Amino acid sequence: MATTKKPIRSKKAAVAKTNSIKLKFDTGWTYAPAPESKSAASINKQYDLFINGEWQKPESRKYFDTINPATEEKLSEVAEANAADVNKAVAAARTAYDKVWKKMPATERAKYIFRIARIIQEKARELAIIESLDGGKPIRESRDFDVPTAANHFFYYAGWADKLEYAFPNRKAQPLGVAGQIIPWNFPLLMAAWKIAPALATGNTVVLKPAETTPLTALKLAEIIQEADLPPGVVNILTGAGATGAALVNHPDINKIAFTGSTDVGKIIQRAVSGTNKRVTLELGGKAANIIFEDAPLDQAVEGVINGIFFNQGHVCCAGSRLYVQESVAKEVIRKLKDRMSSLLVGDPLDKNTDIGAINSKQQLDTILKYISIGKKEGAEMYESNCRLPNKGFFCRPTLFTNVAQSNRIAQEEIFGPVLSILTFRTDDEVIEKANNTPYGLSAGVWTDKGSKIFNLTKRLRAGVIWANTFNKFDPGSPFGGYKESGYGREGGLHGLLPYIELTS
Repeated sequence: MATTKKPIRSKKAAVAKTNSIKLKFDTGWTYAPAPESKSAASINKQYDLFINGEWQKPESRKYFDTINPATEEKLSEVAEANAADVNKAVAAARTAYDKVWKKMPATERAKYIFRIARIIQEKARELAIIESLDGGKPIRESRDFDVPTAANHFFYYAGWADKLEYAFPNRKAQPLGVAGQIIPWNFPLLMAAWKIAPALATGNTVVLKPAETTPLTALKLAEIIQEADLPPGVVNILTGAGATGAALVNHPDINKIAFTGSTDVGKIIQRAVSGTNKRVTLELGGKAANIIFEDAPLDQAVEGVINGIFFNQGHVCCAGSRLYVQESVAKEVIRKLKDRMSSLLVGDPLDKNTDIGAINSKQQLDTILKYISIGKKEGAEMYESNCRLPNKGFFCRPTLFTNVAQSNRIAQEEIFGPVLSILTFRTDDEVIEKANNTPYGLSAGVWTDKGSKIFNLTKRLRAGVIWANTFNKFDPGSPFGGYKESGYGREGGLHGLLPYIELTS
């Protein structure tokens, strides 16, 4: 029987064919949309102020719109509190403190805090959807980090409520009174939990003001507080802008101010409370250094850098926006970063495939674009992914700069967006000096295979939180806070109780 011989192909031709197939596969690959349903979340058309356990109309009768930054559509109308509303809320908090909350046995306070945590868990899906709609962050981040961590903070501090005598042996912990708390737009529900939970556990009452651009999960938390049957006035939630926050800071019957936000506003608060007996904790801006040594697991480090600056749109005060790479591996790390950036999906925050959602507001997007322009003018080389951006909403491509000088503004000033500045170094001493050469001192990251190198840097880096071979990891039992212009005081862990108590012998 005759046989037909197959033509012999060279190895080079076979590889070329394989590459051709791969190229066609790569360029044709698309993710099918996987959106989370909005129907699982209930948002009222209008929200009033939550004062003394009830929803009350603002004295001004004024409301403002909160919008979806991904679509620019109106989500709800929210009450604008003025000084008269602040007076009512502080008075309600003072009455609740004097007559109910500080007198309540600690074991009973713990039950209320625990109940809030359980209801947050039960409503986790709804809260995650609202957080993404109102703030623009990807649903994966809201679902997998923000909401579970918020619940965990309430669980954690519920456990401390009746154990303060063990937390501070031979000392008696007394609550301060009424705490005025102001939170930012980047982690609305989580920041509320960070502040409310330790205040309640130590016997204080609260007046909370969320950011004007992301008030909805704080208002949903007010509904949860009602459902938990917390005594009226123990937690009051006021919505509004800067004037509302200023009225709260300057109110004479506030005993404690807790603020998370910009360094500029933090300085204003410092001046406002100087000469008073108010206790203050400030968690302010940052310009975190992420340091990669040549012996680091580079793929793991690159993924950590991506997580530290791009997955959260750079909307974290501890975002690793300055990357220091040892010269011997700089080219390889930059190549890997660019490859990884090209795979990031920017788009609908409710789509489970989305890596980078919407920038929180037009104002913040303009600030980010201004710094990108500054970086180019300063002579740095810019690279941004070529991903498509939605036609509507506030979106920004992930961007990195190379050939950045230590003195460049993009290496010194907080951008609060998905923009990474890359610098190089040769020795340990050099990178420590460069990393510390900033007004901020909130966080840092170290990537190396050598434990001794990690300990050397953690001793010498002037930052409140330092991660080793990871980045942006949080736990309710770990304290968080900064030095220098990143503020003072700690939130989380045993340390998070101290700002809300007076210790006596």
